Amino acid sequence: MQTADQPNSNFKTRVLRFLGLTNRPHIRIYHGYGYSGQMSLYGHVLKLGPVPRKRYRKSIIHNTLALLRLFLVKPIKNCRVYLEWNGRKIETFTEADGFFKIDWQGSMELSSGWIKVPVFAEIHGQTVSETGKIFLPYQTQYGFISDIDDTFLISHSSNMRKRLFVLFTQNARSRKPFEGVVHHYQALSKSFTNSQNPNPFFYVSSSEWNLYDYILEFTRINELPEGVFLLNQLKVFSQLLKTGQNNHQTKFTRIVRILEAYPNQRFILLGDSSQQDPYIYEAIVKHFPRQIHAVYIRDVREKNREPAGAVLQRIEAAGVPCCFFKHSSDAILHSRKIGLLSTQEAAKELSKQSEP
Repeated sequence: MQTADQPNSNFKTRVLRFLGLTNRPHIRIYHGYGYSGQMSLYGHVLKLGPVPRKRYRKSIIHNTLALLRLFLVKPIKNCRVYLEWNGRKIETFTEADGFFKIDWQGSMELSSGWIKVPVFAEIHGQTVSETGKIFLPYQTQYGFISDIDDTFLISHSSNMRKRLFVLFTQNARSRKPFEGVVHHYQALSKSFTNSQNPNPFFYVSSSEWNLYDYILEFTRINELPEGVFLLNQLKVFSQLLKTGQNNHQTKFTRIVRILEAYPNQRFILLGDSSQQDPYIYEAIVKHFPRQIHAVYIRDVREKNREPAGAVLQRIEAAGVPCCFFKHSSDAILHSRKIGLLSTQEAAKELSKQSEP
């Protein structure tokens, strides 16, 4: 028997589906990572959110609508989330913005690479599930922590008007990386190892979790190294115009967590001069001088060129090689100079950039 509110409910569901949204409670899980017998997994529980985008068009209207719906979210707070691992149930509860983090230890020996983990949430008396992926780094010499916007993804972060124009009018498949940056990152992922046992990549950004699928698709379509993303707090629609702004201090905290998780790993930091990367990386070098092997800063803002250069000089004075560059070809040459890439590897990647 159909109740009186079912027609309206069905109509609402159809409208939301047309807009690329779902009001079915669900879990969004992001790539997690493991270390020293421990693993961490992040996600959100939402009662309204976007469904994954399947069609990509050049239409400005479609791209604008697709971007807007990423911020049409309603989180569920105090929701019980758990996973069952090696005979144990590990649980947590979502925060006010629906965010959860599950940390656990396992006595089982795990091989390096990506593993899948089922996650469950109890929502209004029902249990929903989703499968997450966790990266257990291979035993390699180096790890890489990279910013996203204006480091490898052209974003105009220092100019709000240009940044929003690009976000609203383009999509994850039409956005462009800087010339040569993909070749550089691919070469770094294999530095002193190979494609079967790549160096770990962590992408740490001030961009919000709303843009996770967007950024993930961009890295996939451009063949950047697969990695773990650590983004900023989820924003709702009313905060859309503040995307990518502020909360740079939390970026420092997220990088610290990575370094503390892998105390025996040497890391290379990659960022840009559009905002606070040079200063954050200087603070990281002060706190973890033995773990930082090199710092790369892309020169993208003339106004910040002199102060950013001064910061890098201080980092170099502390004994950490730095590269302040406009073109990725210069970064590749620097990687060869400090031994991150062999002469043959650098020449190979530079030759790729010259191909039509």
